[in-house]
Amino acid sequence: MILHLAAFTWKDDVTADDIAELTSQLRDMAAQISELRSYHCGPNLRVRPSPADYGVAATVEDTRALEAYLDSPVHAAVYERLLGRMIADRVAVQLDLGADAGP
Repeated sequence: MILHLAAFTWKDDVTADDIAELTSQLRDMAAQISELRSYHCGPNLRVRPSPADYGVAATVEDTRALEAYLDSPVHAAVYERLLGRMIADRVAVQLDLGADAGP
């Protein structure tokens, strides 16, 4: 299993309505991608200091499934419609959730 994490920092002109629309579109997108085992997205709670405004956590079986998710037409459509114009900065990592990964 692979956990894909992405953190976004927004451009200054991004509004609360933009973020709400993005969240809705991302959740709709996730429901259409069979390779996703779990998917969570939303604004940063800011429990700890961070420049990130928003995060996505997606779990998939393997690299093939990760590529299918990231390269899917519905993922591209959300980026084209909304996400692409909102991003000032993006950071992503992929973690192995193997059996010995710990608690």
